[in-house]
Amino acid sequence: MLPSWATLPTVTGEKVLGVLTPYRVEVVQGNVLTKEMVAKVKPGMPKAQVRDLLGSPLLTDVFHESRWDYVFTIRRQGAEPQQRLVVAQFDGDKLKSLDVPEDLPTEIEFVASVNTFRPAKRELKMALSEAERNALPPPKKSAEAAPTAAAEGPAPGRTYPPLDAAPAKTGS
Repeated sequence: MLPSWATLPTVTGEKVLGVLTPYRVEVVQGNVLTKEMVAKVKPGMPKAQVRDLLGSPLLTDVFHESRWDYVFTIRRQGAEPQQRLVVAQFDGDKLKSLDVPEDLPTEIEFVASVNTFRPAKRELKMALSEAERNALPPPKKSAEAAPTAAAEGPAPGRTYPPLDAAPAKTGS
């Protein structure tokens, strides 16, 4: 006969014990490149200018100095994992070509794809309709309103020195 702990469910897929979802560390590696960024890069640009526009490449190889690999991966809880590769080919110091994947997102598309914040579906109402305004009780008259503490003066038993009185001098 098995002990009672041996019959407990274990990790299945994304859930522990069939109920709990464990915390997953967000892993972001490489350079985020968008369509707007790669549109600024043109063939014939020097390596330094390409580096200024796209950032330092994730992979450079001493055996293939004419190739820079811009790799980007992200795994974020609640969002689909993403992986992209942009390859810059150089002829000497000048950019020869830039191989860009077709699914490279715009900046807005990228932010939307990694945004795991889900706002509430209902919208806040900022103004009342005329019918709602008419349904409200009328405001109290000023005579019915409770008197304020400022109108009554200071609390009984308290006295305050005048503000313009000079402080007493102490002898030393």
